[in-house]
Amino acid sequence: MALPPFTSQLIADVGISMGDEGKGRLVYEIASELRASTKRSDAVGVVLKVNGGANSGHTAGGLKLNLLPAGVIDADVPTLAIGAGVVADPRKFLWEIDPLERRGFRVFERLLIDERTMVSDLSHRLLDLAWEDYRTHVLGEPQRGSTGRGISPAYTDEASHWPIYYGDFLGGREDFARKFRTRVNRALRVIKEICLVAPVHWKHFFERLSLAEARANHASIEAGIFAKEEFDFEKFRGEEPFSFKTDELLEAYWQAGQRLRPRIGDVREAVLTALAGGQHVIGEFGQSYWLDKRHGFPPNVTASHTYTPEFFLSAGIPCQAVHTIGCCKAYDTKVGTHVFLTQMEDAHPLGKLLRELEYGTSTGRQRMVGWFDAVEKGDALRYGGFQDIVINKLDALTHRGHWHGELQVCTGYRAKDGALTAGVPREDRARQSLQPVYAHLPGWNEDIAGVREFAQLPKNAQRYTAFLVKSVIDVAARGGKKIPLPNLRYIGTGPDPDQVIRDVPATKELLKLAV
Repeated sequence: MALPPFTSQLIADVGISMGDEGKGRLVYEIASELRASTKRSDAVGVVLKVNGGANSGHTAGGLKLNLLPAGVIDADVPTLAIGAGVVADPRKFLWEIDPLERRGFRVFERLLIDERTMVSDLSHRLLDLAWEDYRTHVLGEPQRGSTGRGISPAYTDEASHWPIYYGDFLGGREDFARKFRTRVNRALRVIKEICLVAPVHWKHFFERLSLAEARANHASIEAGIFAKEEFDFEKFRGEEPFSFKTDELLEAYWQAGQRLRPRIGDVREAVLTALAGGQHVIGEFGQSYWLDKRHGFPPNVTASHTYTPEFFLSAGIPCQAVHTIGCCKAYDTKVGTHVFLTQMEDAHPLGKLLRELEYGTSTGRQRMVGWFDAVEKGDALRYGGFQDIVINKLDALTHRGHWHGELQVCTGYRAKDGALTAGVPREDRARQSLQPVYAHLPGWNEDIAGVREFAQLPKNAQRYTAFLVKSVIDVAARGGKKIPLPNLRYIGTGPDPDQVIRDVPATKELLKLAV
C-alpha cells in the first residue's frame, strides 16, 4: 500500500521518549520517500539541525554524528544547515568534518551555519563539570549525569545576554577577542568563587575532557587525520589554578572560526528559498519531548527546546503547517539519572541482551533499558502532536539465547492508594511514586531482520506493534479527547538503511490487530 503523503513541505523529526530513539536514520528514509513521490532528485532542499549541540548524537548510515545533521549521508541534499537554536564548538565542527571529507563525504561545501548559531567553547565544558562538582561535593546531591559538552552553560550565556554568535567570526578579531576574554574570565570566577571547585578537581577536569575527546576521536587519530595533541586540553590550562592560557585558547577558537567563515550565513533565507522552490525542509531534532527544558523534569532535561515549535525559532521563519514524525523504539531506554518507571531488572534475560546494544552515541555511556512506556508517548501525542509514528528496533525483541518470555507494555500508572493514572504527572514527586501497569503480550521466535513487508512479520510481532500504537492513542485520547490518528509510517527491523518496513496498514486497520 502507498504511504500517506506528507502534509507539509516542513517535516519535523522528533523524539517522543527520552532520546536515543533512532531519529538520525529517518532523514535518509524521508528524503528517499520524497524523491520517489515527487520524481525530483532535489526534493529535499535543506536538512536543518534544530536544537542542542554536541550532546545530541545521531547514528545514520553507520556514521556517528554529533553536531552535523544526519543529512550528511545523503549526497542529494544540497544544504546541511545549523539553526540559530544550536550551540556549537567550532573546533568540534572541524573534528567531525575533516574525517568525513577524508572518507569521501561532501560536507564543507554543503554546510550552512546560521549567523545566530551560538559559539560554545572550552569554558562552557569546564563550567558543565564545575556545576556537576558543585551539585555533588557542595550540595551533596546525586550526579545529574551531564554529557560534559558545555550545552547548559552555553544556553545560559544566551539567556544572560552574553552570547557569542558565529556571525562574530565575520567581523574583526579585536571585537571577537574582547567578547571571548570576557567570557572565559567570567567562567573562571564562577568555577572558583561560586562552584567552589577544589584545585585538584580543576586539574582533573582537563584530564577528563582530554581523555573523552581522544577516545571519541580515536579513529581519526589512528588514521593520521589529527594528532593526539589536538584533543589535549591541558595545553590551555594556566600555571596557576583557575587560570587559562588565554592567548592560546583565543587563537585556537579564532582560527577554527575562520576556517568555517565561508560557511556562515543566513539559514532563514536558505529555508525560505527551498520552500519557494517547492522543496522540502527536514528539521532534525536532538533529544526528545521529555527532555525539553520546559516540559521535562529538571534537572534531568537538556537546555534547549526539543520539540516542533522550536523548528520555527531555529530556522527563523514564520509559523506555518509542519508535518511531525514522532520517533521511538519498540522498547525504552534512558541514560543518566532519569527516573525510569518501566526499567527492567538487571537479571532479566531480555534486559541483558538489550544492554549489549545500547550505548550513547555522544558519550558512550551504557543506557538503561525498559519496557515500552505508552503513557509517555501518548502524552507527547496529546500535548505535542505528531502525524506519524516510527517504531525502531523491533528486531531486538525477538526470542534468542535465554530470552523466550512475554513482552510487556506500560499502559498506565498506579498510585500508592491504588488510583490509576492515565497520563504523566507534571509534579515529579508524584511521578516518582507511581508504579507501571502492564499489558502482557506473547513474543516471537522468528528472525525479522530481513523482513521488509508488514505481512511477513510473525503474527505476534504484528500484534505487538499494533498494540503499541493503540496504547499510545488510548493515552492521548483519554477523557474522550478527539485526536487525529497518527500513521505508523515506518518500522525499523535493524540498523541498516534498508532494514525498514514501509507498507504498514492504515491506522484503523492496524488497530483491529491490537486485540
